[in-house]
Amino acid sequence: MAVKSAGIREVAELAGVSVTTVSHVLNDTPHTRVADETRERVRRAAKTLGYGPNRAAQALRTNRSGLIGLLSEEIATTPHAGRIILGAQNAAREHDLTLVIINTEREANGASHRDDVQALIDRQVDAVLYATMYHRRVSLPPNLQSLPTVLIDSTDRAGIVPAVVPDEVGGAVAAVSHLVEAGHRRIGFLNNDDDVPATHGRFEGYRRVLEEHGIPFDPALVASAPSETLPGHELAREMLSMPDRPTALFCYNDRMAMGAYRAAMELGLSIPDDLSIVGFDNQELIAANLFPGLTTVALPHYEMGVWAVETLVRLLHGEADHRVLADEPTLLDCPLVIRGSVTAPRTH
Repeated sequence: MAVKSAGIREVAELAGVSVTTVSHVLNDTPHTRVADETRERVRRAAKTLGYGPNRAAQALRTNRSGLIGLLSEEIATTPHAGRIILGAQNAAREHDLTLVIINTEREANGASHRDDVQALIDRQVDAVLYATMYHRRVSLPPNLQSLPTVLIDSTDRAGIVPAVVPDEVGGAVAAVSHLVEAGHRRIGFLNNDDDVPATHGRFEGYRRVLEEHGIPFDPALVASAPSETLPGHELAREMLSMPDRPTALFCYNDRMAMGAYRAAMELGLSIPDDLSIVGFDNQELIAANLFPGLTTVALPHYEMGVWAVETLVRLLHGEADHRVLADEPTLLDCPLVIRGSVTAPRTH
């Protein structure tokens, strides 16, 4: 039960630390070394006693608002990528920070993006997260340079802002390796035709697994189109109608895989007995509701949100060098989610 009259001394006594330590932890004082276990003990004691720092006084004293801006470039309207926001919110809460979210338009002009950034600056945010709706390179509004910034699911063309992105190559390696380990050697790849990092990374992972297992690369088993259900259906139907058709398909995303399911049904092929399929993205509304459930690769949206906030906190506290972080984007694992769409190929 919270004690409303509790002050910082009561928190220090309950946590078994000094008043100074409590102040450092609850105010996120930069350049202070407090063990993680001690920080957790202090926050737990403060929560038990219902004590929190005075935000107005804190802002005057530290010149910080405790606010982090999140420019979300349409991800607030995409269910699977909304986990970026959830991860960022949960991580911010651990540091007693609050997110201010602006959902900007992907196709907006530069002036609109500058206005969105200025809206965050006007609200005196301490730092900014910039999240894109799919993995690509971006040019950032110039007024964003005035604040510590971390990119989520994108990289900075200028190479000066830290970024976190999915390991596209590693995710494709996991997907295609799963098919090879099941016994498949004729593996088709339905790829995206956009010039974005995911297109190239997933193709690289596909080629790498074939090479590592001594499987000859066959250009006839790779086809590209817009990464939607109908093009996936058309590509799959054409590839599965070949005399020496593939026994498995690796699809750029779950929407293309859904199209491949329909093509297999139309051609009288059973999944997974006649054809194994693996997708990418783990869009659960699709993958979990296909029959059989689609084995796919999950994008680390939640984990990217957490990493980005933790990195901003380190930058704000002077515990990380943004120049070092910006040299190369941080890659996060894309784990395989196994359902029911893969089995060993039939022997003839």
